Parts: sequence; C-alpha cells; structure tokens
Amino acid sequence: MYHQVGQPAAKGTPFRGLTVHPDSFKRQMHWLRLLGYRGLSMRDLMPYLKGERQGKVVGITFDDGYQNVFDNALPVLQHCGFTATNYFVVRQLGGSNVWDHDLGIPAAPLMNQETVRRWHDAGMEVGSHTLDHPHLPALSTEIAILQIRQSRGELEALIDRPVTAFCYPYGDESPAIRQLAREAGYLNATTTARGLVRPDDDLFELPRVTVARSTHLLRFLQKCLTRLEDRRRSSND
Repeated sequence: MYHQVGQPAAKGTPFRGLTVHPDSFKRQMHWLRLLGYRGLSMRDLMPYLKGERQGKVVGITFDDGYQNVFDNALPVLQHCGFTATNYFVVRQLGGSNVWDHDLGIPAAPLMNQETVRRWHDAGMEVGSHTLDHPHLPALSTEIAILQIRQSRGELEALIDRPVTAFCYPYGDESPAIRQLAREAGYLNATTTARGLVRPDDDLFELPRVTVARSTHLLRFLQKCLTRLEDRRRSSND
C-alpha cells in the first residue's frame, strides 16, 4: 500500500511518512524483480488470490490517485514489467486531497481525467476509492451505496472498461459495507489492516502492507515477503 511517490514534505508535517521518495520506490521494485517476484495489480492478482495460479507475486496498490505516482512510479513499474492498481477519488480528479486539509497535510495534485486514461492505457488498473473519500460506515445506507456504486460507474465511463477493484477510504469498513461493495459489482476490496493475504481471506477484506517514507529496504523486503506483520488496523489512509 502506497500513497504518494515524491519528495517528502518538511519534517514535522502531519503524515509525512505516507510519501515515499522516488529513489526508494525504484530500489524496492528493483529488488522485488531481482528476487524473482512479479508486481501485479489487483486485477492481475485475482487468479493467485483465488488459488487458480501459483507464483512469486506481490500486489501493488496506490491510494487516492496522486499525480506524482504517475510521474515517478509509472516509469519504474513499466521498466520492471509490473502492473499496479490506483484507487481514484472520482469527484477530485484534477483536484487535490481535500479530505486531508483539516489535518494539516499539504495539498497535493491528483491525476485528472486524461491522466487516469493514460494510466489505464499503460496497462495499469483503475480502481475506485469512492466519490469523495468519506468514512463509509458513518453514512446512511443510501449515501454509501451512491459513493460505492456511482464511483464505479463514472470510472467505467471514463476508461470504457470494467472497474472491479475497490478500496475503503481510511480503511473504514464493516460487514454491511463489504456487502454493498459486492452488490456494486466489484470483485475485490482492500483495507488498511496490516499483513499478507492468506488463502482463507475474504476478497472484500484484504489486508495490505504499508510502505512508508521510513521503510528501509531490508524492512520493506521483510514486510512484503514474510508473515511477520500483525493484523492491525491503521488510520493512516
């Protein structure tokens, strides 16, 4: 689980750790490939999650749709022959991370519609992160359905392809919210619960490994390739 790939903000900035330096990202992807792993989008990962295929694979996801991911991460992914999923906040395409502003997190540009299309055309996956990045369990059922279902429809209209991957904003979900994602037509959904996926995991409650600015290479490999990570809820999305 990545967010931004760019120059981290100044020391003391809230959630500075969610921005990974481009050099660190490049080094991480290089070592995954060197060790024989393939980085895959959620779409490409599904046969492995369902037990239909086996192999040395790692799912790569980006939350929120930041422009610096397109600028700095996409060339690295293409060089490595990897695919990845980016979860977009539909009503902020071409805008910024407005949901973070009250926390003192600096505004950062998000991909616009054309850039989303270019991300898709490059072989990457477009996933949904709702319309507005709300806390879904706090919404009425009707509004939650709108956020989950309409975001999928608008993204599908944008790229003219099915959108099957969903990510719960802030990691906030519940059995009822998971059911709404299923009913909306998604095939999988990711959380911010920490850990590697196990064969018996619900495809609509998938954990991830947080990669932060301070995650050095050895720790990155340990987190991604071993089962030492605890399943803990994180509010850093």
